[in-house]
Amino acid sequence: MSWLGRLSRGETNIDFVGLRKRWFAISATLIVISLLSLAIRQLNLGLEFEGGTLVETPNAAELTIEQVRDALAPLGLSDSRIQFVDGGAYVRVQTEPLDSETEVELIDAIVAATESDRMDASIEAVGPTFGAQVARQAVIALVVFLGFAALFITWRLQWKMAGAGLAALAHDMILTVGVYALTGFEVTPATVVALLTILGYSLYDTVVVFDRVEELEETLDIDLTYSDLINRSMNQVVVRSLATSFTSLLPIGTLLFVGAILLGASSLQDFALALFVGIAAGTYSSIFFAAPLLAVWKEREPEWIDMRERLERRAVEKAAREAGAPVAAVKQPKGESGAAEPRSPKKPTGAAPRPPKGAGAKPRPPKGR
Repeated sequence: MSWLGRLSRGETNIDFVGLRKRWFAISATLIVISLLSLAIRQLNLGLEFEGGTLVETPNAAELTIEQVRDALAPLGLSDSRIQFVDGGAYVRVQTEPLDSETEVELIDAIVAATESDRMDASIEAVGPTFGAQVARQAVIALVVFLGFAALFITWRLQWKMAGAGLAALAHDMILTVGVYALTGFEVTPATVVALLTILGYSLYDTVVVFDRVEELEETLDIDLTYSDLINRSMNQVVVRSLATSFTSLLPIGTLLFVGAILLGASSLQDFALALFVGIAAGTYSSIFFAAPLLAVWKEREPEWIDMRERLERRAVEKAAREAGAPVAAVKQPKGESGAAEPRSPKKPTGAAPRPPKGAGAKPRPPKGR
């Protein structure tokens, strides 16, 4: 029987929790890289968030960035943000907010330098007040979403599951923002919409995993540690989670790599990149981050500590029986003082002691010959 066949039927025994240090190390490394990228490179905020003036013209003269800066130097705008779009076919210049007269001079300078037609030039201006308002509304939308997500997952599952799920949401959000900082892709309102979409997807994937854990916890009729419970649940739902993610990533990857990169539809890349990175991170976090984190958290509860100790005693006694040693000779687990823990004496029940067998019975008459 192939391993893939057993995996698809949930018959594998992958130790997801046992490998938690590896998963946590990977997540920690990615988070550190994302935070460093965010601190050093920062986000490339779009015009809608920062405000300013954006001029885009065809690059008929095939100018370089240095040549465009030289053309803007007489206007005192050589430090403007300059980008090439669609493989250098268009020049995009973004400046701080300008007055109408300076805007006209900016367009004339770019059109003359690129040797393009003025009718092909486009200009977009956003005031700083409107940009700040858009940024504030984006933050409010994100906070409201996280609040409703916390309430829903707490109502739907246990509160510790909610904590692990919210940690996974933060994990996915940091990785997605880090990718934008690392690649320098522009952050637009479409990016915020995509971010909210992937957080909802990540929440759904986490709920699917934790719902299976909760179902097994309520219906299982054998003794297991919580880590074993998580592993059994994960082996049963991992194929479903991966299949759902793959079917989502396939069209998004087509949109990103074919539409935005190969065909030059740059307006799609901001939205598609956030979806692609976010869904991939959400799939990873729900399986390899949230579930092991929940296991570590739950294993510290007294009832699960008692369960683990009881199963360890059974394993020791079973090994002793198989080795032919008397069970009484097996060493008991040691307490904090290092001495063997004494067995607790049986509590008195208050019932009268049972008389010896046969005591007080009437003698039977001898049988006749």
